[in-house]
Amino acid sequence: MRNIEQQLLSGAFSGFASTVSLQPFDLLKTRLQQGDGLKTESNTRTLLQTTKSILRQDGLSGLWRGTAPSLTRNVPGVALYMSSLTQLRYWMATRLPYFRAAQQADLSASGSVLPKLNSQGNLVAGAVARVSVGFLLNPLSVLKARYESNMYGYSSLSGALSTIVRQGPSELLRGFMASSLRDAPYAGMFVVFYEGFKREAVRLPFAGTGDYSAAINTFSAASAGALATIATHPFDVIKTKVQVRSEDRYQGFTRTVVTIFRQRGIAGFFDGASLRMSRKVLSSAIGWSVFESLLRNFMPKPIAQSL
Repeated sequence: MRNIEQQLLSGAFSGFASTVSLQPFDLLKTRLQQGDGLKTESNTRTLLQTTKSILRQDGLSGLWRGTAPSLTRNVPGVALYMSSLTQLRYWMATRLPYFRAAQQADLSASGSVLPKLNSQGNLVAGAVARVSVGFLLNPLSVLKARYESNMYGYSSLSGALSTIVRQGPSELLRGFMASSLRDAPYAGMFVVFYEGFKREAVRLPFAGTGDYSAAINTFSAASAGALATIATHPFDVIKTKVQVRSEDRYQGFTRTVVTIFRQRGIAGFFDGASLRMSRKVLSSAIGWSVFESLLRNFMPKPIAQSL
């Protein structure tokens, strides 16, 4: 379980696959969340108008605008997150008995290669790993959000990054608090739900009759992603506003929360929720099934079977 190179490679493949295939969801979500002021039209109508506008101006390829910064952020981000999460869970399972699962369930039918922790351990491991990686890569998150927005006239990835860097540390860490308040509970809940769904899935009658590992991992990840996403979406809206808008009313977490509530009420905190839900469900399903499948293929059988 300690082969960090294999975990990083598996995570990088996972991040690449999910990012390229699902970039339009991220682009449209950012465009819906970047607005300022009252919104008089339904989310569906606004989504259709935004999509038509992009297709009219840039064609079909316009839906993949921001893919380069997304890959720059997500490939190393997913690789670091999944590998650090796996390493952290391994360390907690072997060194901290309090977080170790009371009973090591037989997950051979799911093909899981991840260390087993109890719910508290999964919650802590997911939150710590996600926030730590988020802090390191926050400048790339700012770059990704602004590149997907149509409010900045960036002509190149390097030019956009250099512009943000010149604005100083505060700009590089812009939106980190909102990101942390979104990512810590999201990642913690996701790992708890993911492992819980897998644990229940292996009890199904068909689970031990064939190689259903990919299907179990895919279903478990998609279900966990859906539940964790809806619970943390308001912080995603806040993060996007803070990173994209430059007005004084969006300077800082508290000001942004007050501004959104005054302008839109509670509904304003759920702009783009359906898009983020769709993206997270699909990216979780793709990402975790790819990660665990590749990791199991990389690892020698005696090691994989001993986890």
